[in-house]
Amino acid sequence: MTDYRACSRRLLFFWSATLFSVHFAARGQDTVFKTEVKVVNLFATVRDRKGKFIRDLDKGDFALSENGRLQNIRYFSRESDLPLILGLMIDTSMSQQRVLDAERGACFRFIDQVLRETKDKLFVMQFDMGVYLRQNLTSSRKSLDDTLPFVDTPSRRELAAQSGGGTLLYDAVEKASREIMAHQSGRKALIVLSDGVDNGSDASLAAAIEAAQRADATVYSILFSDAGFYGVPVLGRLSATDGRGVLMRMSRETGGTFFEVSKSHTIDQAFRQLEEELRSQYSLGFVSDVPVSVSEFRKIHLAVSGKGLVVEAPGRYWARR
Repeated sequence: MTDYRACSRRLLFFWSATLFSVHFAARGQDTVFKTEVKVVNLFATVRDRKGKFIRDLDKGDFALSENGRLQNIRYFSRESDLPLILGLMIDTSMSQQRVLDAERGACFRFIDQVLRETKDKLFVMQFDMGVYLRQNLTSSRKSLDDTLPFVDTPSRRELAAQSGGGTLLYDAVEKASREIMAHQSGRKALIVLSDGVDNGSDASLAAAIEAAQRADATVYSILFSDAGFYGVPVLGRLSATDGRGVLMRMSRETGGTFFEVSKSHTIDQAFRQLEEELRSQYSLGFVSDVPVSVSEFRKIHLAVSGKGLVVEAPGRYWARR
């Protein structure tokens, strides 16, 4: 008989709803009975009123509900060392031309600080009038360092040949979620560096968010905009202000955090805060009291006891049949 305790320990290493089977065979009989248990795992961070991470909570400090029904938290641990599956999503449209050097430099330093070559993996995707995977998932810091210098805005020839949209943000998030993150297990995060303005995607904002949720990928967005590029909004052109709401929604609905670069808050500071958050998470697992008969989204709500504490976690998950 499969060791339940070993299974439960391994389950804590997965973000997504995980399926495992336990087989019981009666001695002298050919009949095999199969029981399936689906464990839903999610990660959360908790802050106080001043934004400081709270890392010393216990299972009893949390209350978890699914579609309004209180659930039993079966598995719980404080996570700071689990492997990370990360995607750097870099906006290389012309609106980012004057901030791209700073973004690349910050990405170099973030990779150097965060990537553990024995544990973590990271891919690089850029988007402008197209979506391009510049570096597939790798643990090699050298491969990533070699890739980043070539993440750049379109050339004049490419601009001259352009047809269609100019900034495919939603398509990029949808593609990364569906083609890469959906096939990975563990803690999965998309890091979007953009002004949040989409122009020409086939996918909608809602579809991009849904794709990330289906893949159990959290979106951490960093708003880095060149205010001078847009000037006064005119008909047919969105401003960076509009993009702010887009990035905030992406992060909020996937359980991530929104950061904004400004004169008083540099991109390096945003990356340092992101690194700290990734190392300050709680892992919680539960088995729904309603078995999944049809694949669907289910709402989840995680609350934490303690005055002034705020928890960040996904608001729903994809329950797979």
